[in-house]
Amino acid sequence: MKSMAKGGLAVLLLLAMTACSSGNRAVSPKEARRLASSRQAVEARQQAEQKLRKVVRAYADRTRLSLGLVVVLDACQTGLRKQAFFQDGSDTYKIACSMHVTAYYGADPHHMGDVIDSILTAGESDPQIPFTHDDDGRRLLAYYRGKGPNPNGPGALEPSDAFVREGTLTWDSVRDHNPRRLVEEPLTLKNDPPVQRFLREPSSATVSGLRKKYGMVFRLELDSGDYYKVYKSGRNS
Repeated sequence: MKSMAKGGLAVLLLLAMTACSSGNRAVSPKEARRLASSRQAVEARQQAEQKLRKVVRAYADRTRLSLGLVVVLDACQTGLRKQAFFQDGSDTYKIACSMHVTAYYGADPHHMGDVIDSILTAGESDPQIPFTHDDDGRRLLAYYRGKGPNPNGPGALEPSDAFVREGTLTWDSVRDHNPRRLVEEPLTLKNDPPVQRFLREPSSATVSGLRKKYGMVFRLELDSGDYYKVYKSGRNS
């Protein structure tokens, strides 16, 4: 388990960009909507969302985390006509669609050791949960059990996130009681399918409400990568 500070804001804003610039789009907004609503795009979108939602559900079913809010941002970004400098491949495709799912869970801050252990234990047998009792996991668990030092080092801030390739898990700081180190409320973005879908389920749920009910909040961030892409050559992926 590798720790790394990572918030969802930058990812959300990146995915929300449905076009790179108004004057250098590879296709028109109308064409982008047509491509994003194709049968292939719809099928790929459904598969990507189903896969990410299964991971969200696995944490709720197999750990001591209580699912309270799910936010889905699904955006199709328009490529560029040309890219003279700083090439990143944006001029090779017409559109590229990707999805970001953020799940918010409530947990008991007075039993952090048990909560962390439940996540690590579930990860030993469920590949959807990529956190286990490896060296990093054992150090984190020992810290919250009161049997080990801060895994970030002497005098360091309390651990509040764990990062692996499959996703990021972030939680409220519960030992230093720093209000600036709490999981933030999700952004509200425009829902304009098919080029940008924004779902908040349930719509009335809030992070502060979860915190009030359970005591603390965990945030799970998952990305699909490009689940659908139309290249200028006409090839789909």
